[in-house]
Amino acid sequence: LLVKALRGKMFPLPQTNYLLNVSWDITQKGYEKKRGKLLAPYVPQIQGVDPSLQIDNRIQASSQSVLPGSKHNRSRAANTRDERFRSDLHTEAVQAALAKYKERKMPMPSKRRSVLVQSSVEACTPPDTSSASEDEGSLRRQGRLATSTPYQGHGHPSVEHWFNRVIQGSSTSSSASSTSSHPGGRSPKIDLAFDLLTPDAPLITDNHSAPPDVTGLSERSSLHTERPQVASVRGVSRGYNHHTSVMETADGVPVNSRVSSKIQQLLNTLKRPKRPPLREFFVDDFEELLDVQQPDPNQPKPEGQHMSPLEGEPLGVVNNWPPSLPAALHRWGTTQPKSPCLTALDNGGKAVYTLTYGKLWTRSQKLAYTLLNKLSTRNEPLLVPGDRVALVFPNNDPVMFMVAFYGCLLAELVPVPIEVPLTRKDAGSQQIGFLLGSCGVTLALTTDACQKGLPKAQTGEVATFKGWPRLLWFVTDGKHVVKPPKDWHPPIREASNDIAYIEYKTSKEGSTMGITVSHSAMLVHCHALTQACGYTEAETITNVLDFKREAGLWHGVLTSVMNRMHVISIPYSLMKVNPLSWIQKVHTYKARVAVVKSRDMHWSLLAQRDQRDISLSSLRMLIVADGANPWSISSCDAFLNVFQARGLRPEVICPCASSSEAMTVAIRRPPEMGVPPPGKAVLSMGGLSHSVIRVDTEEKLSVLTVQDVGQVMPGALVCVVRVEGTPYICQTDEVGEICVSSGCTGVAYYGLPGMTKNLFETIPVTSSGIPISDRPFTRTSLLGFVGPDSLVFVVGKMDGLMVVSGRRHNADDVVATALAVEPMKFVYRGRIAVFSVSVLHDERIVVVAEQRPDASEEDSFQWMSRVLQAIDSIHQVGVYCLALVPANTLPKAPLGGIHISETKQRFLEGALHPCNVLMCPHTCVTNLPKPRQKQPEVGPASMIVGNLVAGKRIAQACGRDVTQLEDNDQARKIPLPSCFLYIQDVLQWRAQATPDHPLFLVLNAKGTVASTASCLQLHKRAERVAAALMGRLNTGDHVALVYPPGIELIATFYGCLYAGCVPVTVRPPHPQNLATTLPTVKMIVEVSKSVCILTTQAIMKLLKSKEAAAAVDVKSWPMVLDTDDLPRKKSPQMYKPPTPEMLAYLDFSVSTTGILAGVKMSHTATSALCRSIKLQCELYPSRQIAICLDPYCGLGFALWCLCSVYSGHQSILVPPLELESNASLWLAAVSQYKVRVTFCSYSVMEMCTKGLGSQTEALRLRNVNLSCVRTCMVVAEERPRIALTQSFSKIFKDLGLSPRAVSTTFGCRVNVAICLQGTAGPDPTTVYVDMRALRHDRVRLVERGSPHSLPLMESGKILPGVKVIIANTETKGPLGDSHLGEIWVSSPHNATGYYTVYGEEALHADHFNTKLSFGDTQTVWARTGYLGFLRRTELTDASGERHDALYVVGSLDETLELRGMRYHPIDIETSVIRSHKSIAECAVFTWTNLLVVVVELEGSEQEALDLVALVTNVVLEEHYLIVGVVVVVDPGVIPINSRGEKQRMHLRDGFLADQLDPIYVAYNM
Repeated sequence: LLVKALRGKMFPLPQTNYLLNVSWDITQKGYEKKRGKLLAPYVPQIQGVDPSLQIDNRIQASSQSVLPGSKHNRSRAANTRDERFRSDLHTEAVQAALAKYKERKMPMPSKRRSVLVQSSVEACTPPDTSSASEDEGSLRRQGRLATSTPYQGHGHPSVEHWFNRVIQGSSTSSSASSTSSHPGGRSPKIDLAFDLLTPDAPLITDNHSAPPDVTGLSERSSLHTERPQVASVRGVSRGYNHHTSVMETADGVPVNSRVSSKIQQLLNTLKRPKRPPLREFFVDDFEELLDVQQPDPNQPKPEGQHMSPLEGEPLGVVNNWPPSLPAALHRWGTTQPKSPCLTALDNGGKAVYTLTYGKLWTRSQKLAYTLLNKLSTRNEPLLVPGDRVALVFPNNDPVMFMVAFYGCLLAELVPVPIEVPLTRKDAGSQQIGFLLGSCGVTLALTTDACQKGLPKAQTGEVATFKGWPRLLWFVTDGKHVVKPPKDWHPPIREASNDIAYIEYKTSKEGSTMGITVSHSAMLVHCHALTQACGYTEAETITNVLDFKREAGLWHGVLTSVMNRMHVISIPYSLMKVNPLSWIQKVHTYKARVAVVKSRDMHWSLLAQRDQRDISLSSLRMLIVADGANPWSISSCDAFLNVFQARGLRPEVICPCASSSEAMTVAIRRPPEMGVPPPGKAVLSMGGLSHSVIRVDTEEKLSVLTVQDVGQVMPGALVCVVRVEGTPYICQTDEVGEICVSSGCTGVAYYGLPGMTKNLFETIPVTSSGIPISDRPFTRTSLLGFVGPDSLVFVVGKMDGLMVVSGRRHNADDVVATALAVEPMKFVYRGRIAVFSVSVLHDERIVVVAEQRPDASEEDSFQWMSRVLQAIDSIHQVGVYCLALVPANTLPKAPLGGIHISETKQRFLEGALHPCNVLMCPHTCVTNLPKPRQKQPEVGPASMIVGNLVAGKRIAQACGRDVTQLEDNDQARKIPLPSCFLYIQDVLQWRAQATPDHPLFLVLNAKGTVASTASCLQLHKRAERVAAALMGRLNTGDHVALVYPPGIELIATFYGCLYAGCVPVTVRPPHPQNLATTLPTVKMIVEVSKSVCILTTQAIMKLLKSKEAAAAVDVKSWPMVLDTDDLPRKKSPQMYKPPTPEMLAYLDFSVSTTGILAGVKMSHTATSALCRSIKLQCELYPSRQIAICLDPYCGLGFALWCLCSVYSGHQSILVPPLELESNASLWLAAVSQYKVRVTFCSYSVMEMCTKGLGSQTEALRLRNVNLSCVRTCMVVAEERPRIALTQSFSKIFKDLGLSPRAVSTTFGCRVNVAICLQGTAGPDPTTVYVDMRALRHDRVRLVERGSPHSLPLMESGKILPGVKVIIANTETKGPLGDSHLGEIWVSSPHNATGYYTVYGEEALHADHFNTKLSFGDTQTVWARTGYLGFLRRTELTDASGERHDALYVVGSLDETLELRGMRYHPIDIETSVIRSHKSIAECAVFTWTNLLVVVVELEGSEQEALDLVALVTNVVLEEHYLIVGVVVVVDPGVIPINSRGEKQRMHLRDGFLADQLDPIYVAYNM
């Protein structure tokens, strides 16, 4: 997928050429705007390539970035083009590639100001011309306030007016891509009732049988301290958007916010086809096969002969060549003591000390003697020959290092040179510690200055670094070493196969290995280098490399001593200050040889203008140690261009290739050796990605130009083998890993025999499997081939190899391409890391770069987008993630450069803290399983037959039989006349029969009793209310009860029944948060058609206050009565309903999808509900139960207001709000009253686990004991939250809570109590189901802990009198056992219907009165709207039957239908929360088929962008879904309702209306 250019309207590129001469006095932001306007007509100049990018304009362009007044910068500006990585060819290729892209908008991520740590304030909110408002920076806050008061500005339309628009909406309309869960509904593709936006749209009567979506009149919750216990109801005022400009999205969904416009751009980007078309393949029902990339039949294949091994020239015989390196030192130290060996420079470039061969010999001898004889522990010498010793020397002290190195060789100790640890947390330092530990190092040598600078512990000793063994530190300066006695001489032996030294190497994964080099290999390597480079005695050589390892050590410490050469060592710190220093030293010392890296050549190019009088004519050889890098060629060319005029001859540039394991592999010989001329190859990148060499001709864009690294080393045998699997010899036109067999390679990885065998003892074989030689080969980890004239070419390293969908890409090439996209303005040159991470069974490419502090958000984003395009064009591979981090925050390798493995580690741990992220999973992830095609549905009849044939029973179950249980009760003479059909009659009867029996007891936050009520007291209070109502209202009038939780609420409820009115309980508004909670109250009052509001004096004041007027129209409240001081009047006579089918009360609640639904409860249903609960929980007057629930709707209302009156038990009422000030209130009450049965909500349970988790000891001391609890039920309308119930049980086990006590209940709108554990019957069971099967609506049980398993807990026992069946959502046919379907319920306490404005029963009849299409077609069922399954267990229930367990999986309205599969948001959210420690909560929803993930960040805002990649990864890995948008918000933003359920649809509306104030929004491409 080619991410197209971002030119044009959204971000005009800096077109500096036009503006250089104009000077305005204008702010940055104004300038950006003005420039945009001026340039708009010219922008797509050459098909979208901006003129400042063309090569000729480059000088002008770059000079614009110079800060006025900074001379230093100005001098470099004209040549800011960085040659190191950039051959002109490559740059032009990138420009041309970018030019192919037409104008494209990509949505830019939005970020909260505080996150923009570095950018200037002006740059923070770029005027996003795609959004409706020009300058939304200033409008946003007011916008937020304005929208949260939906009544303003709409002239308070009447509810009827508004209903005309929305009545077709349904629960399904809440999620654009959820299934249409009700037959006859439109398919979810057409986006729901939104076409009703125009005021005159014809009313389409649509058979959506769902509660009316009475949203829109009130607003989503914003934040007050406790999460707004959603009083709020979804509010997108869809009806009257006349004043806003409406934009339509892909599916015709009108929206008017900037979020939506960005999503629209994202959708447009995603509409383009992906590159590899997905092949059709069969998907097995359960095993979702990931698309395996089939090799492209047209891909290039190697056609050449099989290569034959290439031999270097034989090693020449040299007269009196020393038998070993110490022998050479001995010779020069005694015969040429005055001869200079090494000159060290300070940071000013002055020579501070020249070590002569005589000095080196005597000082090394002293050190050797001291180490062997003067260090002891308990009279035993500390070191014996063969022991390993760490050398810790700073890079600017080569002299001390050299003395220590040779001192160890003379003492026959094995030096292990490592970097100086600067802090306790250096990148990779722990791994170095492991290496030292495995080598058994106990002593570290260092200098006095270095030792003083190391981090110290309290004792003053050097601190122990993380992962390091305990070390003794020995300072090698003069005063600590002893002169050996006259008769002591170090043993000087011939070179043997014993270990001489160990060089460390860090692997791609970040682990550090020690490569052992034997004395003989060290000697032969010196010999081979001497011969290949033509070194002669006493030559002068300049070394810029690290002298501790690789080429710096080989040339500057070992071979130099062999040949008595004079080394001028240039420290890295000097190069940073003066990049020209090495060239000046070549000039001063007339050096014949210089050993450098391309970086050093590149740096000197930037600085060379200041120098006139330097000459490089003395050089006969300029060894480029990293000549194998793809960008070394451009550095060499550019360096030659500039310095040829200063005496540099082209033929002296000698690139070489080497690796730590194989040492020097190949080097270009100096010209005097009569070698063939150097070679260049222009190779096709496409061919290389298939490991095939194709010299590119026509397609000039994606090519790699490489130079040869000369001939094979003398005495070596080289071949090229396949990278993976058996080491087959490659064909001549095939790229493979170069292998070397010679006397001068490393011997082994210290202590790692397995890896050693693979690497140092490879046996290459021919295609027929015959070894090509009896000598073992060492793999060099260099990828390359042998070209014409036996020249070796290297195209990459194994460490940088990334295999994506079967094609190979080289990290260095990708870096080079990224840097060719004019990066000077945005990122730092050498600070860019490219690596791959494994996500969903394939490698994905990640690019991380350091952003310059002065780059604006917009520029950086634009640069990122263009990098994606360039890499896509040139490498034909998508980048999965591109991240920019603030300057100087990437972990550094010891001598500059980025520590890649550490960077990768941080990326995967979410510890990189980027300031900009662009993820492109849509582009890269092409191996997702094919979307599921829905089969033409099997008819319901054949389903039944199929189940019978398969021996599966139909999935149905029922609770115990009520009538039979009633008879038992009669037999026990329980004095409750079952003739009472009306709950109010029961209260009157109790008031006469047991007037003083206590029914209710309300506790306050202190745990003391706030109020109580006996049967008679309650009756009397109810009578007073009835008397007040009877004069004023007619029978059948609806009355809203707005009370805090307490006895008053219960009394007024019965008062209404006494007076023949229909009560509607409403949660009172929250005084601190009227704006969001009051509109809900208003809405329920209006929708329920209440003619009167009963409340307390305090709330009455609140309803009419000034603050309330800001949120709603306070003049339109119906009559409000306060019941605080009612006269003691008896009502004339009780109202007797003519039939029990009449309406008793209305139960209003907001569903999780944000729909306000009121259901009608008849007197019959009310009594039946109480009877069922009484039987299930065995409730009698002698019982006490504790209830910590809200009393406004559902089972919470029934338990507070109805059950005690019906069964006569005493209820201890704990208002959940009181727990906020005293978390232990509920549990303390349970313990104090020795309660056996208690009810709570998930939010209460969460408050207890979070608030009391660490205080169980304190509670025990206060004698809180929970062993009395037989059953603790969580009242819920969702899948049981198994993790929460388990952690609750675990935490309070210490207080005696039985692990079997905790269970859940299940109810919904059509029936508030379907399941409830009760006191008898088996414990709730837990099963593990396969999550992948669940997405296909199948239930497949798996073992605990198996991959993709999901634990589901039974939702309690089915209540007496309740029948449950599982039905197919589409065909309405019955399903078999263990099939996922909709739960249908039949019971005497089902609600009788939704209460709507029109009373359009027909619209929702099917929810309450529906019949199976096949099988038992007589029973009338109600559809719960929840998916679940039934399973017959091995357990027996009270009646001796086998027990049927009901498992609730989730709400049908909440499900997301993506890729043809059904996902439950909670499953995706669980994965996301697990992905990073700072994610406190998560909610997901879809918008036009994009998955949007909202995460709450608990932690610093710097971590916000870390989450983007982790969230995307985990959802891909575990759910095979690509996240479209990641939104990072503050804790508490995700709204939650009173039951503790997430209100995802509110969140969705808030997001689309741009009201979440997110920290960061990332749009995944």
